[in-house]
Amino acid sequence: MQGKNILLAVSGGIAVYKAVSLTSKLTQAGANVKVMMTPHSTEFVPPLSFQVLSRNDVYTDTFVEKNASVVAHIDLADWADLVIVAPATANLIAKMANGIADDMVSTTLLATEAPIWLAPAMNVHMINHPAVKRNLDQLYKDGVRFIEPEEGYLACGYIGRGRLEEPEKIIARIREHFEQESSRLLGKKVLVTAGGTRENLDPVRYLTNRSSGKMGSRIAEEAMLRGALVTLVTTIRELPVNEKIDVRYVDSADEMYQVVIAEQKKQDAFIMAAAVADYTPIEVSEHKIKKQGDEFVVKMKRTKDILAEVGQTKTNEQVVIGFAAETRDVEAGAKQKLATKKADLIVANNVLTEGAGFGTDTNVVTFYFANGKQMELPLQDKRDVAKKLIDEIETLLGLN
Repeated sequence: MQGKNILLAVSGGIAVYKAVSLTSKLTQAGANVKVMMTPHSTEFVPPLSFQVLSRNDVYTDTFVEKNASVVAHIDLADWADLVIVAPATANLIAKMANGIADDMVSTTLLATEAPIWLAPAMNVHMINHPAVKRNLDQLYKDGVRFIEPEEGYLACGYIGRGRLEEPEKIIARIREHFEQESSRLLGKKVLVTAGGTRENLDPVRYLTNRSSGKMGSRIAEEAMLRGALVTLVTTIRELPVNEKIDVRYVDSADEMYQVVIAEQKKQDAFIMAAAVADYTPIEVSEHKIKKQGDEFVVKMKRTKDILAEVGQTKTNEQVVIGFAAETRDVEAGAKQKLATKKADLIVANNVLTEGAGFGTDTNVVTFYFANGKQMELPLQDKRDVAKKLIDEIETLLGLN
């Protein structure tokens, strides 16, 4: 972080005291830190505290120009290499999501082209409110990234998710960010699939599985952050996707097959994180199927094996990754997939393990490599799993 320009935006919550510590630690790490504060944040901590620790002026008012030769909020916006909003209150999040610029902080955030990271901090009920969730989703689509809050004892007396992440962990994330700026994946093409396919029975019913698409979307995001040109083929339309990712929405296994095969030869790496149906109904009724007695039999046929076809046709320069969601004999299933699909790496998990099932934000996986190597990852956030997987893809591509 030596010499990096970090703009810290502070909004009004009790967690402001952690922002003071963050300023100190960032400065000690060699970063150039400038702080801007909302009017409410100054009720918790005086600007002088940030001024002393950052060794820079603190900005609290859009109409107070400390240097007549520049416009302060534009100058700050252009100066920053990275903007950290900590703590980010529900009020400031709402302003950002809706493009409101009525103070120094919100105006500067609209003007900057630097990456913006939000570190929310609020009551557990507030962070789960539909309006706040809606605003966070919008900001994600706009390209803002998040430093997720911790679970623990909150100032309001509740215990739950909403505590501002500790300064040490925020700094670790910042270090990773600047390390990734010079990523070896810059310009490489990566294709990722995500979500469970839907196989129609009739106009109102379909067969599917529990896959949420979260793991695949985290992988796509991490590859994008490291400079890759990412195409995401997914069945999940509710997941927020960064505008830098080329997203292709599909429904059925056949639709996913068509898109993947059309794009596969252009890619440097292919990650098959989607849960594709193995079978699909032979016949799809034109109208809703009515009740037909005590039993109902659906005749099925095999779908095309996307991973196997990609693995068998890949070039020596391409890397192919598959996923294996198992409920028993995980190692045997993963090794069989490695052999039959001609993959370079299989990411396997037992979906019955707590924290590793479909729809969770965490995972417990083991990497099985074609060369016989194995790597077990303990319970961790899917973003961290994605980072380790992209590390291994860089190695497999010969970029390390």
